[in-house]
Amino acid sequence: MSEAAPRYQFGDISRVLEALVAADGTAAHAYANRASMGVVRDAQLPLPDLADAATYVSLLHGRHPGVIDYAATRSTDNAARRWLIDAADAFAAERAYLAQVTVAAGPAPSTAGQADCETAVSQQRHALDTLAQSDRRGCAMGAAMALVLDWRAMRHVLDMVAIRAGLEPQPCSLPDRAATLDVARAIGGDDGIDRAIQFGARQLLAQHRGLWDLLGARAAVRAKAG
Repeated sequence: MSEAAPRYQFGDISRVLEALVAADGTAAHAYANRASMGVVRDAQLPLPDLADAATYVSLLHGRHPGVIDYAATRSTDNAARRWLIDAADAFAAERAYLAQVTVAAGPAPSTAGQADCETAVSQQRHALDTLAQSDRRGCAMGAAMALVLDWRAMRHVLDMVAIRAGLEPQPCSLPDRAATLDVARAIGGDDGIDRAIQFGARQLLAQHRGLWDLLGARAAVRAKAG
């Protein structure tokens, strides 16, 4: 994780959450930024690399139940109930879109160490499932809110994959930034809960950065081999 990530400060969990996503999320990762470029042709990734990204994002987040679904079974906060229902419904649509994009882009390119890479992402998915089922109040919600906030940048990558594969990008109906941060403020304010929210968010973002690190490494291996 980035050393620039903010330290915990009591009473401002929504601001901490937003700063964590900005510092350690998908938008701050160099390889993800290259994958999301749709205008500067020289900076674009080849379609096989984009297909690789779609495949591995699908391995991490394409299965039901996911982070948000598990969080909905763990949260007892009335202030989060409507947000969780809306987020779960919207992410079901995102999974369908992810599957469509992955099929359109084609299979992940053959890469040395393929089995090890799939095992690594399977372990990441297991880590997220465990995180989202934590009984520590605030932890699962922290992961779910970080996913919704960071998904915008991941979705931008998927939209670039869709465009390159000849598909029309679909609208995203996940709760927006303001609604998500409002929920963070509503359920936070207690020292222990705020720490748990921050922990869940940090762990979710660490898995996302790990995924982009893996995808960047896979692309480097293919470039060297080619």
